[in-house]
Amino acid sequence: METAAEIDFLGMEPEPRPRQLVHEELDMLERRFGRITAARVVVKSPSEHHRSGGLYEVNIHLLLPGGRAVEVARTATEDERHADIHFAIHDAFRRARRRLQDNVRRMRGKVKSHEPSPVGTVVRLDQASGFGFLQTRDGREIYFNAHSVLDDGFRTLELGARVYFHEEEGEKGAQASTVRIMGKHGLL
Repeated sequence: METAAEIDFLGMEPEPRPRQLVHEELDMLERRFGRITAARVVVKSPSEHHRSGGLYEVNIHLLLPGGRAVEVARTATEDERHADIHFAIHDAFRRARRRLQDNVRRMRGKVKSHEPSPVGTVVRLDQASGFGFLQTRDGREIYFNAHSVLDDGFRTLELGARVYFHEEEGEKGAQASTVRIMGKHGLL
């Protein structure tokens, strides 16, 4: 870091172990990412936040080159594990690591892009035996079984239904390991 990290404990006397833990976590971030120019960590005692029911709040502000910043400022108010100062510190730095990873990917131009699931049409169905075949856009037939269909949808599946699927190689060739009926969960 270009400047020394600022670490504040509000509403409490800082004990040596939590302060050491913050330094260890900052050192780990610096070793792993190495592009942090400044850091500020504020640990707030539970007494300052009467709504949080005795939970510690840890806020982290990291500055990166090019004016970028990473902020971790929200503590899960429903998570009673934040009543333990050590857990609260680890959890805040876990979220900071995740945000730093995302930021580094963006800086390097390596943002994840998810390929859309392929679409198929159910062309054969044996409800009694619990399997069927779907046809891909390129004309191939792919086997699937009742357990592959999400949300217990096999019993309502009909010929001609359009589905999203995930293909994998089975013992006898291509098969769909996951089948999701189009229209479920707001899809198409």
